[in-house]
Amino acid sequence: MKVVLQQDVKSLGKKGTVVDVKDGFARNFLLPQKKALRATSANLETIEKRLKLSAQASEEDKKKAEDFAKKLSSLSCTVSVDVHGDDELYGSVTAAHIASALEADGVVLEKKQIVLDEPIKKLGIYDIEVDLHPEVKAKLKVWVVKNNG
Repeated sequence: MKVVLQQDVKSLGKKGTVVDVKDGFARNFLLPQKKALRATSANLETIEKRLKLSAQASEEDKKKAEDFAKKLSSLSCTVSVDVHGDDELYGSVTAAHIASALEADGVVLEKKQIVLDEPIKKLGIYDIEVDLHPEVKAKLKVWVVKNNG
């Protein structure tokens, strides 16, 4: 039976692909779970329209992410930390700390968007990568300074 996939199905194909599968697999798994539709001309047109709309929305998201990346690259973020002895941090600066410092400045980012290879454990200035979109990344300057409180 020929079906058109409504979503990506592992080891079968990507969304919008027409595939030939066994009748039982289509009837018992793909069709009831709405992962696919029968490959009729009407269903093919519907899927094609959805894919175009999805591509347009993705392009708009990418454009917004590029604009936000320009804004982020001109910003810097300051994280104040407690230190002891020879300016060693008591803990480490994580993505969550950076996200909350940015939020205090009015910039909202999820901590999973902030890419740290390892937590920051020393005072200094760091260039941190931020994932805004699968195709858009930005650099953010983070200052880790001693807390004067």
